[in-house]
Amino acid sequence: MKKIKSFTALLLALSICAVTACSSQPADNSSVTESASATESSSSTATSDTSSGASTEESSETSSKPEKPVTDFTTYVSNTVVSTGNNFYIEKAENITYRAYLPVEQYGELEYKFFFTNMVDSTYAKGKDAFVGKDGGAYTVSNAVIADGGTSTEDEITNRTPVTFGGKITKEVASDESYWSDPVTMNIPEGHYMVWEWTVSGEGIPCNKMASLTSTASSADGETFEFCDEIPLPQLIGAKRDVKHTVAAIGDSITQGCQTEQMKYEFWASKISTQLGSDVSFFNCGLGWARASDAASNENWLSRVSQYDTVIVAFGTNDIVSGKYGGKKSTAEEIEEYLDAIVSYLTEKGCDVILFNAPPQDFKETNEGIRTALNEKIPSIAEKYGAKFFDFSALLSTEDEPAKAVYGGHPNGEGGTVVADAFVKQFGSLFE
Repeated sequence: MKKIKSFTALLLALSICAVTACSSQPADNSSVTESASATESSSSTATSDTSSGASTEESSETSSKPEKPVTDFTTYVSNTVVSTGNNFYIEKAENITYRAYLPVEQYGELEYKFFFTNMVDSTYAKGKDAFVGKDGGAYTVSNAVIADGGTSTEDEITNRTPVTFGGKITKEVASDESYWSDPVTMNIPEGHYMVWEWTVSGEGIPCNKMASLTSTASSADGETFEFCDEIPLPQLIGAKRDVKHTVAAIGDSITQGCQTEQMKYEFWASKISTQLGSDVSFFNCGLGWARASDAASNENWLSRVSQYDTVIVAFGTNDIVSGKYGGKKSTAEEIEEYLDAIVSYLTEKGCDVILFNAPPQDFKETNEGIRTALNEKIPSIAEKYGAKFFDFSALLSTEDEPAKAVYGGHPNGEGGTVVADAFVKQFGSLFE
């Protein structure tokens, strides 16, 4: 397959599409369609005693890895485990105000800076509406603030602080543009949420299918807010933090955390972040419906996680179920090539990579055959590049029924705990 295409500047001109006001609807995870698979998930909650036997030894090449240059991405590291990438768009918005409650990894007074890119990062469903690399249109930011959201959505929002762009409260965003906000200082007290709120107008505005992971809403008048699952956000909620290590995860809706309870943050990425503590920054770049083929062809998305010390790579399900955008369902050999390209790119950037295998999805015979064949190949990819391997699949199934998703196709909170406990046991010492 072709190598990841080169860009002339890291994370600069890119694009994506859009945003309108969303109609009011309940935040019901059972109706979410950002599935990592199109198969039925198991209702069983049986636990698995299977543990990964992968080695945690450091690669002998670690000392020769290039040092990461000091950039805004390394100065302002992620301060929320909620994924805010772009996997969808809404066609048009006219002075719509969007609001999201974001749990933070480190509380207190910090200097923040926010990154945006005007491109769809990954393919959604079959790609009819949103697909990897889809350019966005021009839009206008007329107001942006961060605030103290209190300990729940019932609390009064306080300490609204303007976010500016080049010293201005407004910003005209061009198609293919990537940009940063100015630095802004905000104090988020222990246990409180950060609220992101901005008003935008235009067409092709980047957005995230949040899958009801946290409270997100929109308003046409800036006063009456209703539930909104398609919300434009910064792609990085960055804060100047003194951390020992940075960890990023790139993957699909299972990484994003879809179909777990709203505002419980019980998905495995969040639970790993909690166990590692605020001395480690965790940047979640999982997106509903994403494929390894998306990441292998989109340096904008992949380069964001490449700024981090350690990168978790967790793909496979949607490559099996839906395949590459514009193509057919992928074979195990094709998915192997996509993963190989991703791991090659990240190791060349100096990242330590932890490669997950494809989790159980209660697949029927054909798809399960592809998943089994792929999972047999994944440890060899890790070995090839001196990466580390995590047996994600074994933790979410049983030895007797390796195809059965015992915690559901999107692992529930119990599954998230099982994964996080095993991950930290296997790799926790790497982040100290």
